[in-house]
Amino acid sequence: MRVATQWKDYAVIDTSRGEKLERFGNEFYIRPDPQIIWDTPRKNPRWKNVHAHYFRSSNGGGEWKHYQKTAEHQVISYKELRFNIRPTGFKHMGVFPEQAVNWDLLQEMITNSGRTCSVLNLFAYTGGATLACAQAGAEVCHVDASRGIVSWARENAVTSGLEDRPIRWIVDDCIKFVEREIRRGRRYDGIIMDPPSYGRGPNGEVWKLEEQVYSLVQLCRQVLSDRPLFFLLNSYTTGLSPSVMAYLLGSVLSEDFMGEVTADEIGLPVEETGFCLPCGSTAIFHFTDGKNKRSK
Repeated sequence: MRVATQWKDYAVIDTSRGEKLERFGNEFYIRPDPQIIWDTPRKNPRWKNVHAHYFRSSNGGGEWKHYQKTAEHQVISYKELRFNIRPTGFKHMGVFPEQAVNWDLLQEMITNSGRTCSVLNLFAYTGGATLACAQAGAEVCHVDASRGIVSWARENAVTSGLEDRPIRWIVDDCIKFVEREIRRGRRYDGIIMDPPSYGRGPNGEVWKLEEQVYSLVQLCRQVLSDRPLFFLLNSYTTGLSPSVMAYLLGSVLSEDFMGEVTADEIGLPVEETGFCLPCGSTAIFHFTDGKNKRSK
């Protein structure tokens, strides 16, 4: 497991009974987490002294119950990146802290490439990976179907001092956007994909990641450049193990490219126990520079 250990403005304090106790900046929250199946004693006094607690509804969704006044505008930092934080109706806070391990890896790959890379970030949410890549010197195309979420990402770019970096902000359905990029002949050196586990399209179509991810990777393969750097696939779907994701990426991309696949769980350290909370999986195809089978 790759664990995000370098946060200073965020921490998982404890986990128990399907919930995690977290610190964002100077505020404390309790949120549900389906991975937490253990019923350990809640010894930390912060369990009874939080700013807000998210409760799931039996009818789906849920709501926050606030116990203390929270800051109207809170910013947390990860190294030089800045994120505007606020509770949403879907329990999210505007950042997935475990993704910091991927931000660091992406920056390392871009910096070590020694060239200006073009990166396509699909299902890009509030822009953690977008900002990390832009900060490392990449040109980034940020795509998400939610106008409000893209606005939030642009707000994070301004807060991080990256508003002048070459970032294209696109509000669109990711699949339809990639299909248009194929027709336009646009190509990218890196692809980041963090698709939802489940959802519905604008016409009521049901999206299940297990059923769609293979064809989605096949589609995105067509917008890779002749000298790509990486293809990163992230998933929070419990049925997609790191090994399954690695096999999928390898089987699709090795048809045209030389390279290797790595895959791991990603997670967060838990202060109270010293253990690590699993928070999804990431598979990465690392392309071998200059070894493009398509050009032969």
